[in-house]
Amino acid sequence: MPASNGSPSLPGRLPALRRFAAAITILNLLGHLVLGFEQSWAQPLVAVATAYGVELLLEAVGAWAERRPPRFLGGGLALVDFLLPSHITGLAISMLLYANDRLWPIAFAAAVGVGSKVLVRVPVGRGAPHCLNPSNTGIAVTLLLFPWVGIAPPYQFTENLEGMGDWILPMVIVVSGTFLNTRFTGKLPLILGWLGGFFTQAAVRSLLLGTPLVAACLPATGMAFLLFTFYMATDPATTPTGTRDQFAFGAAIAGVYGLLMAAHVVFGLFFSLLAVCSIRGVWLLLLAALRAPAPSAVSSVAPSSLPGRPVIARTSLLEVME
Repeated sequence: MPASNGSPSLPGRLPALRRFAAAITILNLLGHLVLGFEQSWAQPLVAVATAYGVELLLEAVGAWAERRPPRFLGGGLALVDFLLPSHITGLAISMLLYANDRLWPIAFAAAVGVGSKVLVRVPVGRGAPHCLNPSNTGIAVTLLLFPWVGIAPPYQFTENLEGMGDWILPMVIVVSGTFLNTRFTGKLPLILGWLGGFFTQAAVRSLLLGTPLVAACLPATGMAFLLFTFYMATDPATTPTGTRDQFAFGAAIAGVYGLLMAAHVVFGLFFSLLAVCSIRGVWLLLLAALRAPAPSAVSSVAPSSLPGRPVIARTSLLEVME
């Protein structure tokens, strides 16, 4: 999901954040009131409170270290806009993770997701944005560390719907997600790369491994797949901006997903996105290292005005630091 705390400003970022936050809030409310979400009401509240707290704490510490005013100051609207990314992260985690009646795994995932934005950053241009999708990172790390935590059952999104309702809700997700990613984030090439790659890997697995093609494509019919496609994989802050780069990023997620499925690794959607984001972060780090100008080791000092005094070459600390 989109980030704050020093991330580069992206065109349409704030309108996109507001709309994503509104959409996921409405979906969570409908989920608990109408659709049949299996989690308790306490879990989204704990997730959001934890995400808010970690976001505010890290920003306060960062502002103190950098001797600048915190970004959440400036009135109520500034505070709300600042907390939008953590709001999205908390609700996404509580909606997709299932930890029975336990609250601390949900809080842990929210803290990891928000904390990853500060702890894992790569130099890009003059900034150092984060490279890991916060909500996906919190979910994937929690699944790796606690095997008894799982993903919310896919049927919960349409459990209490009947007839046309089973079709209307997915269509709303597809239409709204397409609009948001076309109008505000510009991530349609990424979506096309992911979808094209997904069906390609399904066909390859069917040809090489004998996996029934219908079974390999079946995840695409679920609500979890739609939410991942339109609301998680397209995070503007942690994905490329160029058309070809976006397409390659989406296709790479599908390729890693296919490998994980061939290896019988569960929760492949989340692990594949984490892997591709990590690989991209390492690549950006290597590019930054290669493009960094070599520091000048020696700089000459103007000769002393005293006659006969030797000229001493000194290393400039400022030059080395630059």
